[in-house]
Amino acid sequence: MTSSPRTVTLLGSTGSIGTQAIDVARTAPDRFRITALSAGGNLDLVARQAVELYVEAVACARGSVDELAQAVGEAAREAGSAAYRPELLAGPEAATDLAGRPADVVLNGITGSIGLAPTLAALDAGTTLALANKESLIVGGPLVKAAAKPGQIVPVDSEHSALAQCLRGGTSDEVERLVVTASGGPFRGKSREELFDVTPQQALAHPTWDMGPVITTNSATLVNKGLEVIEAHLLFDVPFDRIHVVVHPQSVIHSMVEFVDGSTLAQASPPDMRLPIALGLAWPDRVPGAARPVDWSQASTWEFFPLDDEAFPAVGLAKRVGEAGGTYPAVYNAANEECVQAFFDGRIRFTDIVDTVARVVEDHTHIPEAGINSGDLDVETVLRADAWARNRAREVLGLERNPA
Repeated sequence: MTSSPRTVTLLGSTGSIGTQAIDVARTAPDRFRITALSAGGNLDLVARQAVELYVEAVACARGSVDELAQAVGEAAREAGSAAYRPELLAGPEAATDLAGRPADVVLNGITGSIGLAPTLAALDAGTTLALANKESLIVGGPLVKAAAKPGQIVPVDSEHSALAQCLRGGTSDEVERLVVTASGGPFRGKSREELFDVTPQQALAHPTWDMGPVITTNSATLVNKGLEVIEAHLLFDVPFDRIHVVVHPQSVIHSMVEFVDGSTLAQASPPDMRLPIALGLAWPDRVPGAARPVDWSQASTWEFFPLDDEAFPAVGLAKRVGEAGGTYPAVYNAANEECVQAFFDGRIRFTDIVDTVARVVEDHTHIPEAGINSGDLDVETVLRADAWARNRAREVLGLERNPA
């Protein structure tokens, strides 16, 4: 007797994770049925996706229900499905609404801290959360962990998916350390001085991964790797001093677990997010043919280098932020998002991104208006710290302050 496909709510359907998740579902219709989609503001694309998948509900964060209805109607007519009438939702709470509805799996592929409310909604509903939105775990760490039942969160980041796979090879007491790999981004081997005049176009030229602009830039600064270290600590309850980053330019080893007896397990596969996405949707099962394997018949060389903390201080800063806990991770993340936008606007240098984040984190310690730094968090406190950090980052950079 065959089981029914898992129903999937896909948040962030028009982004890199979302479009690849749809690829996975296309190739395994017996395993997955996407029943709801949410997107930011790309109404034309989410409408075409909705018609193709014949989902029951479609949501957009930007745009009105009328605009979304027009986009879906046009896509349906073009596809010869004029009778298609899904439920439509619009506004900043739409994704959270969808995330709280019944489904077997919610895949949160939203970028940024705006993914926190949908993450909490999915967990409160008791749904398995395939988490690609690392920021929601990082900024709301204690909140998310308190809401999650054991095994309810399945990581979709390639590094954390790799760690989860390797950790199946031993007990928690047998783990010596986690080794998170980093490609080094497009500027591996460059000194800090050589990074001063980096352009946004150069920052987006990632050597091995095809990602959205924010994550790609975060990979170039290694802020993304810092966020992943915090995420690894929260997911697997391993202390920060036992989580290490190593540069691996080929991006074939996605992470490793070293055990107390000196053995190391590594997860290897060509760079392709469809593998961790498929695992996130099907966990603990594997999906045949989800991605191509390593071609062992071809000669190849895999390299590993220590991280250059002077040129790329974001990881060390992230560890200090993670150890401080409270609202510090939210401040780190929010200040970085503001700085990345200022970099793309041509207002600051590449090296100003992490320098400014460090300054805002330091100010969070000394400025009373920064908010509560204790571990007793609630959503309001996290959002207040997020807003403070964004405004403080803009002040440090000499940009106008955001509206309160």
